[in-house]
Amino acid sequence: QVVLVESGGGLVQPGGSLRLSCAASRWTLSYYTIAWLRQAPGEEREGVSCLASSVGSTRIADSVKGRFTTASDNAASTVYLQIDDLKPEDAGVYYCAAREPRGNEPRCASLAAYLYNYWGHGTQVTVSP
Repeated sequence: QVVLVESGGGLVQPGGSLRLSCAASRWTLSYYTIAWLRQAPGEEREGVSCLASSVGSTRIADSVKGRFTTASDNAASTVYLQIDDLKPEDAGVYYCAAREPRGNEPRCASLAAYLYNYWGHGTQVTVSP
């Protein structure tokens, strides 16, 4: 069973930084692809990053490239999302999600939410002066 638990959200001023954590159940990172997706009120979920540590693959969405990075600590079974230079439009609930590999498809070929089967409950990010 895949269990994902996010943490690290909070209230941050514009220009600030946050590091979000996604603690995954044991062995999850050795097989599953992990993505971070966010959802602002009234908006659809938007994929912002992807990481498949078993094959060394990562991807950052163009919309946040240069400010967001993702990394994993496999020993701790945790995936991180580092967010720098936070902007008001970054506010929302941030989820981590997992999906199984699909044949020979590159692990981070897509950040579409519908592809991910397992979800955490999310962590709230608020950006305000």
